Amino acid sequence: MSSVRVITDPDFKAEVLDAAQPVLVYFWASWCGPCRLMAPLVDTVADRYSDRIKVIKMEVDPNPETVAQYKVEGVPAFRLFQNGEIKKSTEGAISKQKLEELVTQNLLTA
Repeated sequence: MSSVRVITDPDFKAEVLDAAQPVLVYFWASWCGPCRLMAPLVDTVADRYSDRIKVIKMEVDPNPETVAQYKVEGVPAFRLFQNGEIKKSTEGAISKQKLEELVTQNLLTA
């Protein structure tokens, strides 16, 4: 079972902005082919780093408030939050290595 949590707009503040640890938010859409390719990689990263980072999955279509607030213009998209602020962001499909680098490089400075 994956340690990725699925949230919606009303959960965002409590789950992401108020989180004690860094949070990686994965924005996706059911109609997005590259999102389907990224999903297993997100699960792997979530399981591997679950002791140091929380991984959140958020579908873009039913959650327009958060998508607009954090300027998600394409999917898949990632936003790494720490202390309620965006520390790093990327849009588009990325390799497993790049995803792990995004997490590990930012955990070192956390």
